[in-house]
Amino acid sequence: MDTQQAIRETPEPVTPGDRPPRLGRVPFVDNTAAMLRDPLGFYDRAGAHEADMVGYSVAGTTGCFVCHPDLVEQVLVTDADVYEKGQLLQDTLGQFIGEGLFLLEGEEWQQQRTALQPAFYRERIAAYGDTMTEFADRAAAGWSDGQRIDVLPHMQSLTLNILGKTLLDVDIETTADALEPLLDALRTRLDPRSLSAYLPLWVPTATNRAVTNSLAEFQSTLDDVIAARQREDEHAREARDDVLSLLLSLDDETMDRERLGHQLLTFLVAGHDTTALTLTYAWFLLANNPKRQQRLHDELDATLGERQPTPEDLFELPYLDAVLNEVLRLYPPAFTVFRQPTEPVTLGGYELSTDAQLTLPQWLVHRDDRWYDAPDAFRPERWDDDLEASLPDYAYYPFGGGPRHCIGMRFARMEAKLALATIAQQYAVEAVTEPPLSLAMQITLSPTAPVEVRLRER
Repeated sequence: MDTQQAIRETPEPVTPGDRPPRLGRVPFVDNTAAMLRDPLGFYDRAGAHEADMVGYSVAGTTGCFVCHPDLVEQVLVTDADVYEKGQLLQDTLGQFIGEGLFLLEGEEWQQQRTALQPAFYRERIAAYGDTMTEFADRAAAGWSDGQRIDVLPHMQSLTLNILGKTLLDVDIETTADALEPLLDALRTRLDPRSLSAYLPLWVPTATNRAVTNSLAEFQSTLDDVIAARQREDEHAREARDDVLSLLLSLDDETMDRERLGHQLLTFLVAGHDTTALTLTYAWFLLANNPKRQQRLHDELDATLGERQPTPEDLFELPYLDAVLNEVLRLYPPAFTVFRQPTEPVTLGGYELSTDAQLTLPQWLVHRDDRWYDAPDAFRPERWDDDLEASLPDYAYYPFGGGPRHCIGMRFARMEAKLALATIAQQYAVEAVTEPPLSLAMQITLSPTAPVEVRLRER
């Protein structure tokens, strides 16, 4: 990435009423065509701009990159009540998860967030620890010394198994057979390099047909899962405290069939795909940085010996925590946050109307050399001296922030650390895939080719 090589100049003072400077002079050539050709490169141009707010116009959508932590905090926290997820997300994801927690707004969102919060209390998440290490151990048990693996499919299987057992308590293998084709189709449809990303779902393209067919199959599978749960006797249902049970406990007006499906798809995507990607990027970075991988192994050996990690052990594994922080800094699966003002606002001295789509990109802010030395380098030790306390609050926000921060943040961090620790006790990884990674901005920040490592038994 060339963003951090650019020399930032002091921008001209902002006069009230000014609009943010724009990327390029000709919107179609400099914005739409550039986004179709190279979305990451388009983002990097915004990061290299001297201004912290940079306007763009892509396929009829007028937006603005917001690239300073203080402005990100203003949108997500200080003035959160005058921003919503926005029309761009509704247009792209509304048909699939528009009634889910991620896109709901106002009182409906608050009601469902409150109802689901008990599943994510700290003590409840800690109770999932044994399940997380058990599944990670099973995954490693299926490998062998010298084996070369494509990491992502293995991590997807691992995180889906964990999610199915802990948060949903369902037969996840059946669900996975319907979920993965849907996710593959959605990734293709929502990739900004594809024309399908800019067409309504009713347009009969091959991609749209694949989405429609796989969505129908997934909804049918969910119907079976829900029906099986509802057939249980009242005592069995009351004994459960997983997310699916919490959703089913809500009245029909609050949680109808469509909303239930949207909620479950939201959790399956957010709780499975993002953590699988985090673990994939972790193994890639450790494989390509053997000295830092050795430091992690030394810490695990000294603290754990040969026993498996527990949630309590994580407090005694600071380098493991630093590794995860650094992975999420460099390759945040949720690579940007979108917001749209509900009323005219002033941000960074610029006046924005209600049709402004704001892009708050972790991808850029996390790699800004104003906050991080050698920002493109994998250096977990940068977190040793309490770096986070010295940063502006929103120079690091892999799980979003403010009242709409990711409800599963604690769950995801604990899952990733326990999986890394459990597997790294048994295997070292050697680089097969080397930098730079080829990445796509789809539903999440995803590799476009296999990420391979070679396993070495320890």
